[in-house]
Amino acid sequence: MSNNLKIKTMSILTTKRFVLRQSLIGKNQTIEVTFKNGNKVKYNHDIAFKIMDKNGLSKLPCWSKYKNYTATNNIPSALRDKKLV
Repeated sequence: MSNNLKIKTMSILTTKRFVLRQSLIGKNQTIEVTFKNGNKVKYNHDIAFKIMDKNGLSKLPCWSKYKNYTATNNIPSALRDKKLV
C-alpha cells in the first residue's frame, strides 16, 4: 500500500475538545470535535497546525512543555472562518 493511499484511508479522530499534538504533525489526520454546547467542527490537523504555528503556537507554555494544545469550548480564534478540511 502506498503512503498516499494510507493517508486517504486514515480514520477520523473524534474528540470532545480541539487538539493539536506534535505526534500528529505530518499525518494529515482529520479530527472531528464536538464541544459541550453541541457544535461540531471537522478540521485537518496539519492545516490547523500551520495556521496556529504562524500565530505563535510554539511560544505557548503548553506547547513548549507538553507539545500539546487543547481548547474545550471552541476552536481558537485564529482558525475561525478558515478552510480547515
